[in-house]
Amino acid sequence: MENSIPIIIGVISLIIGFVIAKVLERNNSSQIIKSAKKRATSITKQAGKDAEALKKDKMLQAKEKFLELKSEHERVILNRDKKISEAEKRTRDKESKASSELAKAKNLTQEFEAKNKDYQERLSHVDKKQSEVDKMHKRQVEQLEVISSLSAEDAKAQLLDSIKDEAKTNAMAYIQNSIEEAKLTAQQEAKKIIINTIQRIGTEEAIDNCVSVFNLESDDVKGRIIGREGRNIRAIEAATGVEIIVDDTPDAIIMSCFDSVRREIARLSLHKLVTDGRIHPARIEEVVKKTTKQIEEEIKEVGKRAVIDLGIHGLHPELIKAVGRMKFRSSYGQNLLQHSREVAKLCGVMASELGLNPKLAKRAGLLHDIGKVPETETELPHAILGMQLAEKHGEKPDVCNAIGAHHDEVEMTSLLSPIVQVCDAISGARPGARRQVLDSYIQRLKDLEDVAFGFKGVNKAYAIQAGRELRVMVESEKVSDDKAAELSFSISQKIQTEMTYPGQVKVTVIRETRAVNIAK
Repeated sequence: MENSIPIIIGVISLIIGFVIAKVLERNNSSQIIKSAKKRATSITKQAGKDAEALKKDKMLQAKEKFLELKSEHERVILNRDKKISEAEKRTRDKESKASSELAKAKNLTQEFEAKNKDYQERLSHVDKKQSEVDKMHKRQVEQLEVISSLSAEDAKAQLLDSIKDEAKTNAMAYIQNSIEEAKLTAQQEAKKIIINTIQRIGTEEAIDNCVSVFNLESDDVKGRIIGREGRNIRAIEAATGVEIIVDDTPDAIIMSCFDSVRREIARLSLHKLVTDGRIHPARIEEVVKKTTKQIEEEIKEVGKRAVIDLGIHGLHPELIKAVGRMKFRSSYGQNLLQHSREVAKLCGVMASELGLNPKLAKRAGLLHDIGKVPETETELPHAILGMQLAEKHGEKPDVCNAIGAHHDEVEMTSLLSPIVQVCDAISGARPGARRQVLDSYIQRLKDLEDVAFGFKGVNKAYAIQAGRELRVMVESEKVSDDKAAELSFSISQKIQTEMTYPGQVKVTVIRETRAVNIAK
């Protein structure tokens, strides 16, 4: 019994503690709920305030946007109204101007009608007077016929016969005196004019060659120009038709070709490739195409400068291009553009000495050799071809005749023709002006290329190595590999039978097939 009392006391203590804990826990829960409600109330109030502020802000923004759109709309309306008013004003001005012009036209019409009426009246009066004068003249003639016993026709015939005989006698005497005087002074005066003309024109010796030297910064660049197994140098030669000579010359390579246009294209292309640093066959072809277009533009500029320097105006653009192409052509070793400029200046001076039109003479002198630079090859003599080009592009008949007659291809019909012929001889015949050997050499190389172009399927042909090799590019679609070998043999046989040449000529036919696709 004594042992159970502490147990009971302990149980009672536990119950009392549990009850106390529950009471405390309920008090804490009620406080947490109260604080949570307070926080919720404050958060709700704050959210309401924030919502109200945001609402006011958005309303202000909407009002500002509305005012901005309204002002913009008003500006548009004002501009439109302004334009409408200006258009109405212009219309009113035009209407008033048209009405005033109409009134002026009516006044002019009335004045014209009045003047025309007055003119008709005067004309009728003059006709009456003329008829009276004719009658009086007829009566006088009849009276004279009665007095002189001759009719008017017989008297007129006798008078004309006497005047003709006297005029013939005087004319024959004057002509004889003029001929005698001309015989004594003509040769002396002609020599004087030619000598004065030559002395007033300073000339330079023309030196033209078939080789250009391309300078390099270092010999290391030579290897890049040659390329792997020589593919780069072969691509340059195939694209330009110029022989590239790489030897032991320090910091330089040599470009050899008789055609100065090809040589200039090769030089500029090589300069661009070396400067850019990218040297491979595809890049070489791209640069050569761009350089060819650049040279064509340069030809136009050269022609324009030459025409402006000589004071020639109104020349057709095609003729200006022909003048520009003269820079890259030579005649017996003499630069054709320099020769034509000299002839133009000589013609201008000589025409001034003879009292002719110097501008027209300069024009004929500059254009006299344009037949040497045709865009397409032809069998016509260059004088006839130049005359046809000048006629085609609207040049005057005197200029066309001077071009065609400067080598006596056609009959001279104007004084400009002998002047151009003489000045051409002066420019070409002076010492050092022309080199016959070089011209015959260039002509031989051109003939060599023309032999290749006589066969079907040939796209390009280049004579290189001073005419010791002929490289022929053929179209792969038209010429097969077997046909290429046969073509090489045929060309070599034709050269052997038709041409005269020193040593041997190697004929190389190149056939290339390309497959190109584009990834998009």
